[in-house]
Amino acid sequence: MSSQSNRQSVSLSTLNRRKQRGEKFAALTAYDALFAELISTAGIEVILVGDSLGMVLQGHESTLPVTMDDMVYHMNCVRRGNRGSLIMADLPFMSYADEKQSLQSAAALMRAGAHAVKLEGGAWLAESTRMLTERGIPVCAHMGLTPQSINRIGGYRVQGRDPDQAHSMLEEALTLQRAGASLLLLECVPVSLGAEITQALDIPVIGIGAGPETDGQIMVMHDLLGITPPNIKVPKFVKNFLAESATGIPGAFQAYAKAVREKSFPALEHSFV
Repeated sequence: MSSQSNRQSVSLSTLNRRKQRGEKFAALTAYDALFAELISTAGIEVILVGDSLGMVLQGHESTLPVTMDDMVYHMNCVRRGNRGSLIMADLPFMSYADEKQSLQSAAALMRAGAHAVKLEGGAWLAESTRMLTERGIPVCAHMGLTPQSINRIGGYRVQGRDPDQAHSMLEEALTLQRAGASLLLLECVPVSLGAEITQALDIPVIGIGAGPETDGQIMVMHDLLGITPPNIKVPKFVKNFLAESATGIPGAFQAYAKAVREKSFPALEHSFV
């Protein structure tokens, strides 16, 4: 086991200090105890128990079929394997349609071991974010391409290229910060917008396909290992770190964390303009 397993546990305060010092941090999805241990001992600061499990584990075409029972089960698995990373968990589709349901769903994931919950949406999440935060549940707001809204968006496409949409996204991000969000995840937005929102917010911003200027980066574990399911198009923002690893999967995780901290990943080739 890597000596990284003995590092001090990562908290939201850790990530805030990283942002203040201009230091990048890495995040990665995990869905079971074994990979949670490998990821956390590789020094990756944040593990996301993502509803992406619907696509990479269950074989669905989208994240929409994933249930709360699925999320709680995988959250429990990841908790058992974690060795000091901060764990976020997705609230799945239609598990936070109103404030009461949001609280019940978030509480279930926190009891299972999550340190924060992630919700997809914009300013309409402000009241739920405020309510959860007031009750001790840290919130990561997910903006940009939001996979649970794929049918409304009309496909997996870059968001925020239109100046009006970009301005609206910035204002909504600020609204969610004021409502108490502890983190923001930006998916599939132009480099310039990723940088603008990151600079405007006091809270850490995690990017996936949002350019190199966000405070942290996240990938789906299967993409990082080059085993994206064949029915899913490999996104532009993906890099296969296993292909260059001399020490297998643990080495790929370590190389990813190192590349994020050294700001060599993502490069412009992994970004949108």
